[in-house]
Amino acid sequence: MNYLRAFIFLVLILSAISLSDAGSVGVNYGRISDELPSAFKVVQLLKSQGIDRVKIFDADPAVLKALSGSGIRVTVDLPNEMLFSAAKRPSFAASWVKRNVVAYHPSTQIESIAVGNEVFVDPHNTTNYLIPAMRNIHKALVSYNLHSSIKISSPLALSALQNSYPSSSGSFRPELVDVVIRPMLDFLRETGSRLMINVYPFFAYEGNSDVIPLDYALLRENPGMVDSGNGLRYFNLFDAQIDAVFAAMSALKYDDIEIIVTETGWPSKGDENEIGASVANAASYNGNLIRRILTGGGTPLRPKADLTVYLFALFNENKKFGPTSERNYGLFFPDEKKVYDIPFTQEGLKHYHDGGHNTPPSTGNQQVTPPNNGGGVSKSLTGSTWCVANGDAGKERLQGGLDYACGEGGADCRPIQRGAPCYSPDTLEAHASFAFNSYYQKKGRAGGSCYFGGAAYVVSQPPKYGRCEFPTGY
Repeated sequence: MNYLRAFIFLVLILSAISLSDAGSVGVNYGRISDELPSAFKVVQLLKSQGIDRVKIFDADPAVLKALSGSGIRVTVDLPNEMLFSAAKRPSFAASWVKRNVVAYHPSTQIESIAVGNEVFVDPHNTTNYLIPAMRNIHKALVSYNLHSSIKISSPLALSALQNSYPSSSGSFRPELVDVVIRPMLDFLRETGSRLMINVYPFFAYEGNSDVIPLDYALLRENPGMVDSGNGLRYFNLFDAQIDAVFAAMSALKYDDIEIIVTETGWPSKGDENEIGASVANAASYNGNLIRRILTGGGTPLRPKADLTVYLFALFNENKKFGPTSERNYGLFFPDEKKVYDIPFTQEGLKHYHDGGHNTPPSTGNQQVTPPNNGGGVSKSLTGSTWCVANGDAGKERLQGGLDYACGEGGADCRPIQRGAPCYSPDTLEAHASFAFNSYYQKKGRAGGSCYFGGAAYVVSQPPKYGRCEFPTGY
């Protein structure tokens, strides 16, 4: 009998260990919508689904109050527009921490602060303020003795990488390395924090669906792809993209820093040219990813690196700029009904199967071919069109479109940064025009890609803004 009890005790211990070693899944709670339920109802929804981590894009008092006593761990965000003040004025950073963190913690379990979001693609040129802002926020946490329980980082877009294929060749953009990447990684190492990264296999698949198998992108059964650089076999694009970031850090001798995925998701609806955006694919990607994370295990390059992942997003948000997909990343409709049925807990996974699991797996000894992005831009004028800003659309609409194009839209906005060839003229219309056109050309001048909520239109003559030359293709 004693042996039986000892055996049962051992099984329970091992089960507890396996559960604690598994990854964790949270959700991004965006609120760019006029249809959403109250923050109190949202907290009840999160609890009913077993979601115990949430990330918000600000530090909204109503949301933080509603989360009080819920047991849900929270990541708050210092928005990009506050980076300058937080960097230049330690008193501002201290006041922000007091007002938005100390006032709610620990009743509201704030576990981390995202300082900015995808700052390197922010058209407002806030990169130089990022590290000073992070350090000032950290000093404020130290003054309240919260620096051990609340960690600081800053979400990077995957575009911070110069190379991401194959994963083993992952490297950061050279112009960012000494200016901000090394200082950020030094800060993360000093403070015991993790690198925040936003990863969207959908974008890679959408632009390269002719060479990336859908099953590989959706974490379905497939024969996998061998990395030609290190011989490791990858069975999904998510792992490959994460390992590209690990490889980029390793190349700079930062092998000890862990990663947290602050955004990833798949849209349930898109425009005609947004290949792969569908309810079935969104359900497969998010459902299979949740299973991949909650059952533990790292990536091929870092097999022990259990990940925390935040799905994007909790709700469909009807006021977001950009293509149709931007308004359809939600797991739930605003009326709290599920867009598709997937589990969020290990218990729910017991009864889960991918609705598309019968899709025939890709066969053959395939290799993922890298996108052809090394040829620069095409300047041919034959039969070309351009996308430019509508000056009558109003400042708010133009700014919203510019922010989207240079951020999530993936436009190449480096030429409109201070000191770059297209910075002058320094006007909202000129910068928005360049960004809109970059997005339009990258989308192959597809219908609907030059709209931006009515802030843009197509022209057939080369735009004239100072000496800036607008590309006609990438």
